[in-house]
Amino acid sequence: MSNYQELIERSNLLRSRIIETSSLSGTPHLGSCLSCVDLLVALYFNELKIDPGNPRDPLRDRFILSKGHGVPALFQVLAMRGFYPESWLKDYGKDGGIFAEHPPTPDHLEGIEAATGSLGHGLPIGLGMALAGRIQKQTYNVYTVLGDGECNEGSVWEAAMLAAAQKVSNLCVFVDFNKWQATGRSEEVMALNSLSGKWQAFGWNALEIDGHDYGQILAALESFKLENTKPTAIIAHTVKGKGVSFMQDDNNWHYRIPNADEVNLAKLELGISS
Repeated sequence: MSNYQELIERSNLLRSRIIETSSLSGTPHLGSCLSCVDLLVALYFNELKIDPGNPRDPLRDRFILSKGHGVPALFQVLAMRGFYPESWLKDYGKDGGIFAEHPPTPDHLEGIEAATGSLGHGLPIGLGMALAGRIQKQTYNVYTVLGDGECNEGSVWEAAMLAAAQKVSNLCVFVDFNKWQATGRSEEVMALNSLSGKWQAFGWNALEIDGHDYGQILAALESFKLENTKPTAIIAHTVKGKGVSFMQDDNNWHYRIPNADEVNLAKLELGISS
């Protein structure tokens, strides 16, 4: 188990790499990537039972990034976790490369469980994996990260109802609740509040946490593992653009690309020297 300081240092380094890659490749969705970094770090460096040396182990935990536009963060995490060399990411966003703006199919890249990006698909896929594990009497868990705007999708709630009806307790959802979607505030677009209340009403074990506080993230994951009758939804209150003052809570960074000066300023704030 990593200590909190190690996790924080990984998060800062990853945010720096994500920002630099966005600048070099000219690819968007930076704010959405930065809001979910701490959730990914907690999962990949403290929680998931996975082995980069045996990525297809049938007993491995499964992770699906349902908000597929946040995949630049996941690519960096997988590289840091040892699924492939970090040098491969220099080709991110290039024509013909394997690193695109949404997750590829699993046969194209180890560590990816499902091609996502059409919002609302990750939870139904994860539910199917969780049910398959139960049918096969395997003990793995399935984790997914959804965006708050993604909770506008009806397929999310259809899967939520089925998961509760089937008491799929090996399924854990994080909602990256950064309060924004592409065109505006999530609450103004689709009246999401109370988001935890909605999941609870659908029959889930629903928790609310600060999605940047590792103590709260890890405690919520422990609560999930103790629950044996319901799926768990962790509503993680996050900040879009987290970690860089001029990006935080600014929805322009859903599509804006940082220039070289902004990359350097961001690195300075994150405490990264190179």
